Amino acid sequence: MGTVPNPGRGVAQDPVGFVPHRPPMLLLDGVRGTTDKTSHACLTVDPKAWYADPDGSMPAWYGIELMAQAVSAYSGGIKRSQNQKPSKGYLLGTRAYTSKLPAFPPGATLEIHCTQEYADDSGLWAFECSILLEGTPVATAMLKVFEEK
Repeated sequence: MGTVPNPGRGVAQDPVGFVPHRPPMLLLDGVRGTTDKTSHACLTVDPKAWYADPDGSMPAWYGIELMAQAVSAYSGGIKRSQNQKPSKGYLLGTRAYTSKLPAFPPGATLEIHCTQEYADDSGLWAFECSILLEGTPVATAMLKVFEEK
């Protein structure tokens, strides 16, 4: 598999080329990079977005969806290297989602990291995921997903 360069905290690429989601359900602002085992995406919490609480924060339970979209970006990186469009995938479940925060602060830039821990030929994958705020992990989970062939 080819890789999409990871420019660190530099300019992120448009997630539309990586995931099948479209606004308003596309939550990611960008994809910073993918490799054969990882994905790195980002989001700045928009206090005026449809998901925002009255104080402008994003409830932490949205973290599972952010992680799932970052996993989708991983798959999209593979598809891009094969000159294909992103394909549908399904979140089967999560194990031990934990968040140190009840909500992600308005205006905060979240970095979402996913590392593939398991894959089989049927399309079943497992990813260890984390959401970082200012370089500190604030949410973690193991996601189990299935990608259509």
